[in-house]
Amino acid sequence: MHSKKGEQPETILIRRAKAGDRDAFNSLYQIYLNAIYRYIYFRIAHIKDAQDLTEQVFLNAWDALPAYQDRGHPFSSWLYRIAHLIVGNYHREKQKNQITDQASSINQARDQVSILKQIIKTQDTETLARAISQLPHDQQQVIVLRFIEGLNHGEVSQLMARSQSACRILQSRALTALNQLLN
Repeated sequence: MHSKKGEQPETILIRRAKAGDRDAFNSLYQIYLNAIYRYIYFRIAHIKDAQDLTEQVFLNAWDALPAYQDRGHPFSSWLYRIAHLIVGNYHREKQKNQITDQASSINQARDQVSILKQIIKTQDTETLARAISQLPHDQQQVIVLRFIEGLNHGEVSQLMARSQSACRILQSRALTALNQLLN
């Protein structure tokens, strides 16, 4: 397959991978492996399970790749959506196997950036991941996308299929709950 004039390297890799080129897919895997792993790890806080689920994301992506269509969103958005679904399934399975008592009261958020900076400075990664995994699923997702992956409000709202203001409110509640969990 020849590349089209002006085509981006990632676009070429995607096109080749869609056609069944395993080397091209492996290149995409190498590009996105760490980001997808971090996204999953900070949602579930278990290294082994995060590794397994990350591999499942890429297996699912490989299987679904022939039907992938570029709709103007980054390829990573597609991978994050697959990861989001897999993490959701993981949590549903986990809830079936163990009864959890999650009652959380959410207060109004303080200065979100300073709270998160304080949390990151004072907590080790494992403690932070465990605390994030105790948040409701939507709150986990917004925290990981915004602060671990560094996406902006627009990107987060697009990935979560919510308005920016809804995502900001969710982020505020998540940071308040996270602060309470860590204190």
